[in-house]
Amino acid sequence: MNQDVKTRELLIKHYRTYPNLQIQDIFKYLYQSTFGCEHLVSSEADAIEYIAKEYASLSENNVGTLDSLDGEYSRIPLSYLKNGLSIDTFGKIFCASSKCEHGNNAELENKLSVAKELIAEKALPFSSDEFERAVSEWKANGYQAIHHSAVFRESYSPAYRVISNKFVKFLPLFSEIDKRLQVGDAVIAIEGGSASGKTTLGEMLRSIYDCTVLHMDDFFLRPEQRTKERYAEVGGNVDRERFLEEVLIPLRKRQPIDYRRFNCSTFTIDPALRIIPKKLTVIEGAYSMHPDLAPYYDFSIFLDIDGDLQKKRIEKRNSPQMAERFYNEWIPLERIYFSQMRVQERCDISVTLCE
Repeated sequence: MNQDVKTRELLIKHYRTYPNLQIQDIFKYLYQSTFGCEHLVSSEADAIEYIAKEYASLSENNVGTLDSLDGEYSRIPLSYLKNGLSIDTFGKIFCASSKCEHGNNAELENKLSVAKELIAEKALPFSSDEFERAVSEWKANGYQAIHHSAVFRESYSPAYRVISNKFVKFLPLFSEIDKRLQVGDAVIAIEGGSASGKTTLGEMLRSIYDCTVLHMDDFFLRPEQRTKERYAEVGGNVDRERFLEEVLIPLRKRQPIDYRRFNCSTFTIDPALRIIPKKLTVIEGAYSMHPDLAPYYDFSIFLDIDGDLQKKRIEKRNSPQMAERFYNEWIPLERIYFSQMRVQERCDISVTLCE
């Protein structure tokens, strides 16, 4: 979708959702769309403390709405915390969002131009002269961060944080993890196809929870296992037997793990690395939800990926020769495994990634 068309649609939707908004609130919406929340974060501890105080003061009927901004961010209402997401996790996500890439004044001015067009078309309830004067004054002040208008605050009692969309799509997962960690340890699986973002999600969880992250790619088949019969086996393209014995069984017993990675350069297994599991352990990788392994997890998520995006990611990361191996060997095996073992259906959450 053309960016200007998207800006038009989102501004009209924002006005219909909040018909009492003022010019100041249009500015705030476009500022947050461009720059996110980086100006609001002094320290993680302060951010978490402030969220806790604001959440405690919310009225029971303040439910809020999740509002998509015109960019890489969304407004997440504090009432989302009622879904099980902890204040600590929410604060960490907010702080991490402040470090994400943001736009510039040129992008903001382009969005303001779209707003001017909508006002000229009478699609937004302001006079063109009034809007032009307000823009000129705001620009003269360096497009500083701006508060909601008194009218907006009185009408809608806004209570939210601006969060990067890379976290937003996983908020149900964060909530589920927090609920489980309140009562004990947790082991979760991240399953999905090639280039679907499993490793990226694992690293995201590590950054928020300081958890243990283990990889199915460290358990490729050993040379003696690479037989015609093994490759004909649905879900046979990983050393699940060794993974079960050396990782999942000790993990369930809360015992240290002697973690031995398969070395793709030498086709041998590296010496063991002693790992003391943390409160949360994340297993990421295709075949992690094989029926032999699935009973050992507390929760699972499947990352589905649009075919065009998958191809784009694979070609960006690999040589043409390696990309062909993905298309001709590994992806077909994954698809057979996903289909015949109903992997996506058995996962607790499914998230689809597309452009």
